[in-house]
Parts: sequence; C-alpha cells; structure tokens
Amino acid sequence: MKRICLLFCVVFLAFLFFNFTNQEPIKSVIGKEISIFKLKNINGRYVSLTDYKNAKGFIIMFTCNHCPFAKLYSERMNKLNKKYEVFGVPLIALNSMDTLLYEEESFELMQAKAKKDKFNFPYLSDDSQAIGKQFNASHTPEIFVIWKENEKWIIKYAGAFDDNGKHPEKATPFVSNAIEELLHNKPVSKPETQSFGCKIFYRK
Repeated sequence: MKRICLLFCVVFLAFLFFNFTNQEPIKSVIGKEISIFKLKNINGRYVSLTDYKNAKGFIIMFTCNHCPFAKLYSERMNKLNKKYEVFGVPLIALNSMDTLLYEEESFELMQAKAKKDKFNFPYLSDDSQAIGKQFNASHTPEIFVIWKENEKWIIKYAGAFDDNGKHPEKATPFVSNAIEELLHNKPVSKPETQSFGCKIFYRK
C-alpha cells in the first residue's frame, strides 16, 4: 500500500512539474511582426484584427478551459478589456490547446466557459494551433501586447498577466503597466516576464 501511495505521489508531482512550470528558456519575441489572423469566436462568427479599425494595439491572451491557474484570471480579463478597449486596445482571448489531448477544450465547452464567466471579449478557437505557434505561446495564461507601427502589428510585451494569481490586489500589473507606457509613447520598461500555468502541447 505504501508503495502504491509513493508511486501515486511521484506521478502527481511529475504532472505538476510538466504542466505548471516553464521548462524551456524564454525565446524573445519582442519586436516580432504578427501576421493578421482570423479565427472562430464562441458566437460562431469569425474575428480578425482588421475588424478593429481604430485599434492602436491588442491584448492577446492565450487561455483555456481546464487550467486551474488560467481560471483565476477571468474577472481580471474582463476588467482589463473594459478599461482599455475605450482607448483602442481591446483584449482578445485565444485557445490553442490540443483538443485531442484535452477533451475539456472543445468548442462547446469554450462557449460554456465564456457564458459562465461572462466574458466581455472574443474567445477564439485556434484549433489548428497556427496562431499559438506564431506567437510562440507556451502556457495558459500568457499575454502578448501587440502595437501598430507603420501598419504592422509588433509584439511589445510578452509574458505573465501579473505576479500574483491568487491575490490580484497584491499583484504587480505587468500588462497594464506596459499598455500605459505605450499609450504615452514610451518604451515598455519591462517587456518580458515569465509566464506560469498549463503547458501548451503542440501537434507537429
């Protein structure tokens, strides 16, 4: 019995290690140009960056349905979108999780999550994982702030939403700080942070 319990503990710790830590060094994507993409929203309609004629930038957030860490950020995502969409910086959430690996990431369950958490922003299905690969997204949640420069969309911030998943009132607002600097035509003082959460496994 003790051996079975020990084996269970080892397997559980291994699961946590591979799913809730960042195993690879951060590959900088700051300054990378992002191609225009068009993905299916939970309402069945397709959403593209070109739909936002007056956008100065976008908050691109990779999230999912099943990840416990990602679940902590639904309310914060709604607040962030409400705060900055009026300044031309809306939030768009993407789900690039492998639906073959995770049954919880189906389109129907995306719809259910968006309804339950009262998302006030698009929640797009990246079922081909092409956009996740373009951003080099590695975890959920993970944020990228892209900004319009000479009619191109350039990554200006990449990493974590903040540094305290459980207590937002104690967190350093990495994303908000980056957006404020960009809105005031300043360079982002902390363009990269390390994201934590559930690992995105890519199909080859």
